[in-house]
Formats: sequence, C-alpha cells, structure tokens
Amino acid sequence: MAEGVGGERTSGCPPAVFISYASQDAAVTDAVVAALESSGVKCWVAPRDVVPGEFYAGAIVRAIDTTNVIVLVLSENAAGSQHVLREVERASARRHPVVSFRIDSAPMPPDLEYFLNTSHWLDASSTGVDRAMPKLVDAVQRAVTATLGGTPPHPSSAAASAETPSPRPLVSSKLITRPSRTVIALAAVLAFVLAYVVVDQVWLSKNVTAQKSGAVLSSAAPSGTSAAPVISENTVAVLPFVDMSEKKDQEYFADGMAEEILDLLSKIPGLRVIGRTSSFHFKGQNEDLRKVGRELGAAYVLEGSVRKAGDRVRVTAQLVDTSSGVHRWSETYDRAYLDVLKLQDEIATALARELQINLGANDLHPRGPLRNPDAYSSYLRGLHGLDRVDKSGFEEAAAYMQHALQLDPMLAAAAAKLAYIRDLQVEWGFVPAAAGYETARREAENALRVDPGLALPHAVLAQYHLYHRMWSQADEEFRRAVALDPRDPDILMLASYEALALNRVEEAARLASAAVIVDPLSALAHDVLGSARDSQGRLGEAVAEYRRTLEISPTFETVHWELGQAEMAQGHLDLALAEMQAERHAGRRDAGLAIVYHALGRRKESDAALARLEAESADTWAYGVALVHAYRGDADQAFRWLDRAYAQYDQVFFVKLESQWDKLRSDARYAAFLRKMNLPE
Repeated sequence: MAEGVGGERTSGCPPAVFISYASQDAAVTDAVVAALESSGVKCWVAPRDVVPGEFYAGAIVRAIDTTNVIVLVLSENAAGSQHVLREVERASARRHPVVSFRIDSAPMPPDLEYFLNTSHWLDASSTGVDRAMPKLVDAVQRAVTATLGGTPPHPSSAAASAETPSPRPLVSSKLITRPSRTVIALAAVLAFVLAYVVVDQVWLSKNVTAQKSGAVLSSAAPSGTSAAPVISENTVAVLPFVDMSEKKDQEYFADGMAEEILDLLSKIPGLRVIGRTSSFHFKGQNEDLRKVGRELGAAYVLEGSVRKAGDRVRVTAQLVDTSSGVHRWSETYDRAYLDVLKLQDEIATALARELQINLGANDLHPRGPLRNPDAYSSYLRGLHGLDRVDKSGFEEAAAYMQHALQLDPMLAAAAAKLAYIRDLQVEWGFVPAAAGYETARREAENALRVDPGLALPHAVLAQYHLYHRMWSQADEEFRRAVALDPRDPDILMLASYEALALNRVEEAARLASAAVIVDPLSALAHDVLGSARDSQGRLGEAVAEYRRTLEISPTFETVHWELGQAEMAQGHLDLALAEMQAERHAGRRDAGLAIVYHALGRRKESDAALARLEAESADTWAYGVALVHAYRGDADQAFRWLDRAYAQYDQVFFVKLESQWDKLRSDARYAAFLRKMNLPE
C-alpha cells in the first residue's frame, strides 16, 4: 500500500493531500478532510496545520511542494480568492494533479481555469456533497497512489462515473524527416518486403485468434453487432486535445497538436498507435477513458489540452492506463510557438520512455524551430477543414494548404496533404476526373520534390496511375507508399482498393484487415474490408462489415448499395430492395433499384430507375449505367456505356470483379474491352 493511503497512519507519515479552499467554505472542507482522513489519506489543511511561529505563506508553499495531490474545494468563494488562485498556480508549477470538488455552479474565472486544465473533476453541485463524497475519496486515493507509483485500488463503479474526462473535441500529417531518394531507391524492394512482413506476420498473426473469434474484426461477429478489439500491450490512442484558450478559438490548433503527436508516435517501433479516425471518434463525448480503451483496443490513452496566447503555447499531456483509469504520466509544457515542433518531439519521447520503449537513432528525428509560424498555423487550419469530409471542407482545406505553401514552399506536410485533398475531391465526385487527377498528380510530384521520402504522395500517384490504366506504375507507387509507412490506415485502404481493382482479392483482404486493426472505428476501413470479403465470396462476413460501417457512420454513402448487392447475391431480394431504397447516394440508389426491380420482375419500375440514373449520372458515373444494362442483359447498351465510362476515367477496372457482367463475359466485346484495358482475360 502506498504511503499515505490506507492502513494505520503514524505521526511521522507525511501528508499526501493539500486542501485548498476559501475560508467561507470551511464547513464543507471539514467534511472533506474527515472523509479523506477516515479512509487513510493524510491531509494538510491551513490554518490547522500551520506550526506556531512559521510564516503562513512559507508553510503553505512547503506543504504544496511536499504533498502529492491537491484537492480544491471549488465554489464561488474559492473562484474569487487570490489565495486559492496562488495555491493552484503553485501546484501546477510543481506538476501536482488537482482534484476539483465543485460544490456550487458558479462560473470559473479564466485565471483559475488556466491552471486547472489537468484537473480531475467531481461535481457535487447537483447531487449534494454527501452523495458525492465517496467518489471524491476514490478519486483522491487513486490519484495519490498513481503519483507515488503504487498499485491502485480497484476503482468502484461510482468513481468510474465520477471522473469526468475533459471534453474531447477527423486524416494524418507526415512531418517526420525521411531518407534521401538514393537511400529509398536502394532499399525499396527490401522495405516493401519488410512492410508486408509487418502487415501479414506481426499485426495479422498476433490477431488471428481474435479474428476467428470475432474479437478484432467485426466480420466474424453476428450481423448488426460490433466486436471489441483486443487490447494489446503498448497500444496508445491519442485523443483530440482540448482547447483551453480564453476565446475558445484554437480548436484547430488543439486537434492539430494531437494529430501531429499521433503521427510521431506511429513511427516508433514497438508502439502500436490507434488511427486518427478512431481516436477522434470520441471528440466531445466525455466518455470514460476505460470504455474508450476497450472500444479501441488501447492499453493507454494520451489526452491533453492546449492554450495558445500570442506567441506562447501551453500544452498539458497525460497518459492514462485504460485498465484502471490511473494517470501513468503527465507533464505541462510552456513554450514559444516557434518551438511547437520540438514540443511535440518532447511529448512523444517522454511517452516512449514512460512505456520503456527504446528509441533508435532513426525513430524520431529532432526538429528545430518553425521556419514560418503563419505557414504552420495555416497548415493546421487546413487539417481542421479536411475533417468535415464534404465539398466545402475540401475546398477550405485546399485553400489553407496552398496558403501555407505560399508562405513556406518547403513545408512538406502541407504539400503532401494538398495532393491528397486533390485526390479526395475527385474520389468524392466534387471535380471532374480528368482535370482533377492531373492536378493531384502535379501536387504529389511537387510534394516529393520537397521530401522524396513522404509516403502519402506515392499513394496519390498510384491513384492517378490506377485511373489512367497504368497498372504497373500504380502497383509500384502503392508498394512504395506501403513500404514507407506500413501503419498508415489511409495508405493501407488505398492499397487494398488497388489490389481489389487488379483482382488480387486475398491481398486486398489482408491490407484492409490491417487497416481495421489500426483504425477499428473507421467506417471507411470496414467498408473497404466488406468489399474485399464480398470479392472473396465470404458474403456473410461482407454483410457484417457493411453493417458495422453503418453502426459507426449511419449516413455513410454507398454502403447500402454495397449491402444490397451482397444480400441479393445470397438470394435475399426483399432485404436487397430495402437496402437500395435506404441508399443516400442518388446514383447508387437508382442503380440498385433498377437491378433489384429487374430481379423481382418489376420491369416498369426498373425502367424508371434506370431512366433516372441515365439522366443524372451520365457524366459522373457512366460505369453504373453500364452495370445495370449488363445485369439486365442489354449487351449493346452495356458496352456503349462502358466505352463512355472508359473515356471518363471511371471505375472500369472493376469489370472483371463484379458479377453483373456474368451474362456478357462470353461476348467478344467483353474480351476486346479487357485487351483495351490491358487486363488479362
């Protein structure tokens, strides 16, 4: 048992807790002290414990320095007390955790809020002091034990619900310094082999038992259910940091700091980092961190807060053990904004050391001051715009990235992200394919001129080559991207998509499975895995993955279309019809209805849906029109629309994969089209 917690106390046992309060709240404070000391937590209370003859202020300073945890009895009186403010400020400077016991609903002044951004919060203002007291005792016992390095007592369910984590306010950046082009050229083949060893032998082999039992991949779970990931040692999730600025206008900076640190941690061998989409899934939800750990399969959660004022930045980071809720490590950093990259390096290094992970010379490359602070701020604002995943969000993100590059043309992360945004604008149908892919190619090549070792631009170039039917070039670029960053879920998903397009379905499934393991709450990752399972003929698992996609993101477009096709392949026409009717994407909905109505013998309704599809999707999804005609056996129309889709750089490479073409595979025009595509017959 840690000294000062539980057991028989002796007069020589030093106090573990400093009590900070306003004199008007002495009665409540006495009750707090009595509850803590009766549980074995020794407290220091002013003026009770000031030795006669001591200077009052000196006694308080020494008490704060020598105790382990601060308990703040927070009220309107305390919020207005300069004595309380100075005590909390001193505790913050000494890196002591502060457990705030709020007894009324008075607003908190900014001066006090500034120093409470690492606090544990317990609110007795609505439940009453007596009912909240057991929660306070549990919280303090665990905080004291954590600071002394002891084994924490098992937290009660009351305590679990009592600690309210800080509010948690969705694509990742690549700021790490990379090898030179010469090194990449010499190591490309070996790196790719090693990358696939990581994906196949490390992640997948470690999770094979869990996958078979439904513990990692929801494809093995019953339809409509979600399975929790397995929690493995040294797995960290980085939650969005909280904006503690006075005007609450720095959310973009808070999110950006968390994302940058996540990216740094993902480069450390021996540390598994949960993908950004999954970690940011909990933004603003105030979930218990133990529940977050269970849902993400993370042994630890890194959370924090930021306050940016002028050219100064204050960042607090804390590492929480999700099995117990105990804070394993915490630190507060005050830095000039110019040193924000060095600050991120410090946090990543400190976390690795705390988890006893040895850092190699090439794991984290120390970075100097920002070349242009305004460029970096614009870059972070661009990331924030990208989170919206819609047309205006992409446009805003691209504008910010362009501005960042105007200010600092060597900001590699902004160059890489701009290329990715241009690709996404095409993928989501917001810009025409031919012009959009050409723009994405130029931006990707520019990013590689800035830093040849970036992974994401290679994935963008692979997408360009894929849609231009340059198969060997696409394959080469995807392999480079995976070799350079085998743990980036976005790259893994894009690589899976490419493997699927080239009919390498087993490889596609392995890559998609790896993406789900890294980013278990990514709706897109589950959707990609569903497509891979569908192509493998594992239709039940495909349906489960599509339904998991909808659990995570109920408004996810195109997934009802995919789910309807999987149900139809199993002969479930009524279920397929319901899914097609629920599809949000108008083109996919009409294509699905045209196909299912035809299968049900409802020709008039099928014709009407096809007419809508032809009228609305002729310039954006000609391949979908071809697909419907192929299923209906309209050979002439199917091949006419297929040629149109080819000219539009549409997804014609799936022509070998999709069953709708089965009726026409014996047609000479089908074999001729495969030759035109340079795809093997």
